[in-house]
Amino acid sequence: MAAWTLDPGYAALHADFGSLAAVFALQGERITSDPLSELIRIERAGVRYYVKRYSGGGKGLRRWLGRPRVKAEWQNLRHFAKWGIPTAPIVAWGLERRGGVFARGAMITRELPGTLDLAELAQRGDPRLRDGAWVRQVSAQIAMATRRMHDHHFTHNDLKWRNLLVDEEGRVFLIDCPSGSFWWGPLLRRRIVKDLACLDKVAKYVLSRSQRLRFYLQYRGRARLNDADKRRIRQIVGYFEGRE
Repeated sequence: MAAWTLDPGYAALHADFGSLAAVFALQGERITSDPLSELIRIERAGVRYYVKRYSGGGKGLRRWLGRPRVKAEWQNLRHFAKWGIPTAPIVAWGLERRGGVFARGAMITRELPGTLDLAELAQRGDPRLRDGAWVRQVSAQIAMATRRMHDHHFTHNDLKWRNLLVDEEGRVFLIDCPSGSFWWGPLLRRRIVKDLACLDKVAKYVLSRSQRLRFYLQYRGRARLNDADKRRIRQIVGYFEGRE
């Protein structure tokens, strides 16, 4: 049984995006692939779309238990939109089960024009990363989005620079969150540290210590650190020690 939804705003693309079968028949530029999924890019009427297709639910028990990865992707992006966190617009989404077991699924997002991920900016040594005002603006947006997720007891679980897009006007978008989930208590606190450590993994090589500290203060919404903040910062800085 297949369940598929096309956003009414994209009804004109029904021939390409109107069913799961049609989506799996699409041909486009392959961006990434692995044994379970592939990402292709296509263009229609001058607009580019990213089509993520899953042909397997995972290995072992993952095929039978838990939320399929593609479903997590579209649900988490919809959470972001609901919470006011800028992300890629979802055009269509759905999956098919056979005998109650996940068989295949897909999600289509519209391209965010003029964006690059922060990891690419860091790799190429983009001069914007040396512009204090630009860094402050971008940092504040990432801090707000991260705090908003965490305030909802949600963590991204892969909050790396490559999953943060920035456009020519300095607006930030969060993408690619199939591993994000809700947590409580000590598990939430541990996952929060992981999210912040993932952000700092590149930041420590690209930004100054004062810029990294400013980000944390922006995230916390305060002007000074307290003792709990200092303990958490030590956890963040030490999170990947011995694993890099």
